[in-house]
Amino acid sequence: MLSYSESLRILKETEALLEGHFILSSGLHSNRYVQCAKLLSLPKKAEIVCVSLVEKIKSNFGKIDIVLSPAIGGIVVGYVIGKHLNAQTIFAERVEDKLSLRRGFSIPKDSKVLVVEDVVTTGKSALECSKIVIENEARLIGYACIIDRSNNELLIKDRIISQIKINIPVYDENDLPNDLKKITAVKPGSRNLAE
Repeated sequence: MLSYSESLRILKETEALLEGHFILSSGLHSNRYVQCAKLLSLPKKAEIVCVSLVEKIKSNFGKIDIVLSPAIGGIVVGYVIGKHLNAQTIFAERVEDKLSLRRGFSIPKDSKVLVVEDVVTTGKSALECSKIVIENEARLIGYACIIDRSNNELLIKDRIISQIKINIPVYDENDLPNDLKKITAVKPGSRNLAE
């Protein structure tokens, strides 16, 4: 199993964790930015991190029948986790602003389901997935993610494990620390890129 420092090193070297001055999609500012897609774009590195997370999942949750991930960020992570757990892997997509199963995916009654994400900030998408599990009368075993950057503001209160937990402070534009004021702010992220 990877240590915290080994996990952090891989995130930095793959540019999944950047340091500088960032304007987040919320409009808040931060000195760190997480873009897990950068890690997932390098399969060998992603596999190392995901296999370590699988070890934690096995020791915390036991047998899993289905891995459910929210699209789009959780799909790759869910697939790799499912592969190593020998579990079916499905994903939920947003339809009219609600996560739903499509593409013929289903969750059999009483199956043991693990919700998997790449990054958890508030846990809102993971909780939406849990509603799908409950609606299908399946058993929600727990939640897993590569990066928990919730700053202890997670909506999920139990049964969640992460490969790495990172505290990322956020600031209002009018309340920036002096070190951030000296750095030009950039707007990274999927919601800020041109289509």
